Amino acid sequence: MACGADKLIVTIRAKVEPTPELFELLRRYRDGLNIAIKWAVEWAKAKGRPPKLAEAHMALYKTLRAMELPSDIAVACYREALAIVKSYMASGARGRTPVAKTLHMWLRRDVYRVKDGQLYITGGYKAKIIGVEERYEEGEWKEAKLVYRNGDMYLYIAVEVPRPTPPTPKGVVAVDVNERYVYYGNSRWIRKVETPVEKAVQFRELAEELERKYSTPRYTPWYRRSGIRERIRRLHKKARDTVEDWAKKTAVRIVEEARRQSYAVAVEDLTGLREAIRELPKTHKVKLMALAYRRLLWWIKWQAAKRGVVVVEVDPKGTSTTCPKCGGRMEEVGHRRMKCTACGFEAGRDVVAVLNIEKRARDKLGNPSFSPL
Repeated sequence: MACGADKLIVTIRAKVEPTPELFELLRRYRDGLNIAIKWAVEWAKAKGRPPKLAEAHMALYKTLRAMELPSDIAVACYREALAIVKSYMASGARGRTPVAKTLHMWLRRDVYRVKDGQLYITGGYKAKIIGVEERYEEGEWKEAKLVYRNGDMYLYIAVEVPRPTPPTPKGVVAVDVNERYVYYGNSRWIRKVETPVEKAVQFRELAEELERKYSTPRYTPWYRRSGIRERIRRLHKKARDTVEDWAKKTAVRIVEEARRQSYAVAVEDLTGLREAIRELPKTHKVKLMALAYRRLLWWIKWQAAKRGVVVVEVDPKGTSTTCPKCGGRMEEVGHRRMKCTACGFEAGRDVVAVLNIEKRARDKLGNPSFSPL
């Protein structure tokens, strides 16, 4: 999913009938990818920089062709390896050398075609298309990724479509996130959605419990036991997936509400959140809250781009302690209950934040109409 000035890259999925020939091609691609990754990492550590495309071609092309990879697919293989190694080196080459485990393969637009219910891949490979999503028919197909997972094979096709032109917003849907809930709305209505942080924390804590159970102060035997290591890996993945699924569904709900009413979506600037989190203890809860907000913000921006909804980022400073009515300072008078010391306006802390975010977004949009609850 990518965005341009006037274009969007979206993805559609086609289910492909697995064939022994395609399965074997994917296996050879994965083996070739791991060979290319290992070579590129060794080169980068020896030379102090990742290899260039021409250097990779000279070193790897004949090897990959000898593995019976078609010419264009061999090129795609070492290109993917270079991208992985560049990312690995940019992160400081921490941890073990990257290894490709999933069966997948990148296909340039001139390497594949779909016609009459069939998928054709360069090199004489062919498979039946069982079903394809009927979306973005006006778009232009780009590169694709063939993936084999749990007995099923899918072709994920990147499609370039025109970016919808957003209408002039008639109002604002403001979004505020705390540990337990997301509040969204404006001075007329406010709704809340529970966050998945507590549920995700439980998965992280179960993973840590397993690590402690199978560890000693000087030795971590769980790391060498594949069954325990896999259980721990799955628990960490489940925590991330729980947050990701929630973020996507919540973003769709918020953006769709804004689209129906021709409103903009207002969120707090993520930079301020990052700086605030640096001052907090690095517990699982804090990390998962940061992840939840980052993913929610990413999905809001993406869903808004697809639906033609304006997104406005505002300064988060003082959104829950400034009176939205007079601008005075608010003090806590109960559990998450705030009251203005100047005008007496009183509301819940999250309601105050939503109203201030709405007000700041309206100021940015040049639409000052505002009447707090």
